[in-house]
Amino acid sequence: MWLLLAIASSLFLGVYDIFKKMSVNNNAVLPVLLIATLSGALLFTPFIILSAFVQGASQYNWYIPAASLYAHFLFFIKAVIVASSWILAYFAMKNLPITIVTPIRASSPVWTLLGAIIIFAERLTMWQWIGLVITIIAYYAFSLTGKKEGISFRKNRWVLFILLATLIGAASSLYDKYLTANFDRIAMQAWFSVYLVVVLLPVVLIFWYPRRKKLTPFRWHWAIPLIGITLIVADFLYFYALSYQDSLISLISAIRRGSVVTSFFLGAAIFHGERNIKIKGSILIFILIGIAIIILGS
Repeated sequence: MWLLLAIASSLFLGVYDIFKKMSVNNNAVLPVLLIATLSGALLFTPFIILSAFVQGASQYNWYIPAASLYAHFLFFIKAVIVASSWILAYFAMKNLPITIVTPIRASSPVWTLLGAIIIFAERLTMWQWIGLVITIIAYYAFSLTGKKEGISFRKNRWVLFILLATLIGAASSLYDKYLTANFDRIAMQAWFSVYLVVVLLPVVLIFWYPRRKKLTPFRWHWAIPLIGITLIVADFLYFYALSYQDSLISLISAIRRGSVVTSFFLGAAIFHGERNIKIKGSILIFILIGIAIIILGS
């Protein structure tokens, strides 16, 4: 069951990348990120309030359990980690082709796998290893296509941004496994979404608002609130998958990063000017093969 949830999360994550690219093109990154995050937090706010004040709320599916002060502290730490990764990723998404950014971002299973083996002592079957290796090699091949588009992976700061975002994102995935094993996943997602706004608001007020007239101006786009909504759905399915005791974070992370398939095809169709589509499409075939082997090996 957790594999199906991971696949569904991957599909929504691919659509999330499309909305993100639409929103940051020729737009101010930080306010876009804040509004998108706020739209996600607003989905949970009514349920947080109802859960706290409505008698017998625990009987309903929308109930969000109370959390200890220590749990809130850990949820806030997660918000800080994710906000750091997102800020870097959003700037990279604005300045690089989506068919380059999403595959590099998808390389996080490499680092997640290493952390899962070291921290959680996860063990994979032979077929799972084969599928994961094929997927990782395909992700790496994606990054090499950037050279054909005049993007120097050693000198381009936006490539550095997306690489750092990927490493931080891998750390966040490992942290998610710990949180879902020790705390209610709905409470974690709800409060984490709220704390993201708390973390990002001062960043916008300090680093963007005073200099807004000198920087890229902010303009409203209909896709901005959809960023937060699709991410909420993707994360809900993701945390649900992690909540299964037999789930493997390394495999879930790899499947989740299969969102590159969705974002690639939609991105190539929507955003004109994307190059080397045939080469990247060929590499995608190997990603699909790798994911299929991972699923069958499970």
